[in-house]
Amino acid sequence: MKSGFVSLIGRPNAGKSTLLNRIVGHKLAIVSDKPQTTRTRIVGVKNYEDAQVVFIDTPGVHKPTHRMNVRMVDLALEAMREVDVLALVVDVSATPGPGDRYLLSLVKDVTAPAILVLNKVDLVAKPRLLPTIDRYRQEHPFVEIVPVSASDGTNVDVLERLFRQYLPEGEPLYPPDYVTDQPETLFVAEIVREQVLQLTRDELPFSTAVVVDRFEEAPAQQLVRIYGTILVERESQKPIVVGRRGAMIKQIGTAARVELERFFGARVYLDLRVKVKSEWRDDERVLDEMGLQPRNRR
Repeated sequence: MKSGFVSLIGRPNAGKSTLLNRIVGHKLAIVSDKPQTTRTRIVGVKNYEDAQVVFIDTPGVHKPTHRMNVRMVDLALEAMREVDVLALVVDVSATPGPGDRYLLSLVKDVTAPAILVLNKVDLVAKPRLLPTIDRYRQEHPFVEIVPVSASDGTNVDVLERLFRQYLPEGEPLYPPDYVTDQPETLFVAEIVREQVLQLTRDELPFSTAVVVDRFEEAPAQQLVRIYGTILVERESQKPIVVGRRGAMIKQIGTAARVELERFFGARVYLDLRVKVKSEWRDDERVLDEMGLQPRNRR
């Protein structure tokens, strides 16, 4: 029996969250085409006949500009320490830049086996992969280099097998029915934020956050009541989220409620408000509520 931790690290929008969801078979991390979608550390556990693998999805490593971004990068770097297997996820459809070189410099300090995951191969022609593989092979002694597509599943089964191969022997770390350590309130906030990302304009993603103010379960009624606040930084952004006669926030709430009812297996009453809070990205209390806190895994 094998067990251990596999950290997924990479640049923003490399597809780490899509890969996590694909592997564990559950939607644990929200996904969008906007960079820096993942803001917190997300754990997903998958049990196999011969192993239990604890996957850690991390925020994309980038140059921080606010206290929020500093915490995001700290969470990603923390997940590289004391790890059993490190998976560097690279978007092969994107042009490499300084951020990729910085990530490679961080990987050089990791003693655990490092696997290079070349993601989004469905978006590039095969001849383009060979120079990419050669370039990364010269940069670091990766134990494996695996071209995959997290979106359509290409070679994901191969990648999972290699993760298990490099894990140490050990008993399961969590019960067989354990899936994630993500609190329900954090999951709710992320599902609402996913709809904000998908339905609003491009200038909003970095300056919006969602905080769950109240979470009430009524098992006898098969009902979950959720009261949340969507934070924006400027007064000019509030009408964008609210929409004409409240149309946008209603659309956000309706779409989020469908996801949440599927997750909870119960009816969901979702009450959303929009609040202007300037500089919330530097507010320590708000960041704590969002789950942006480094933690020790062991």
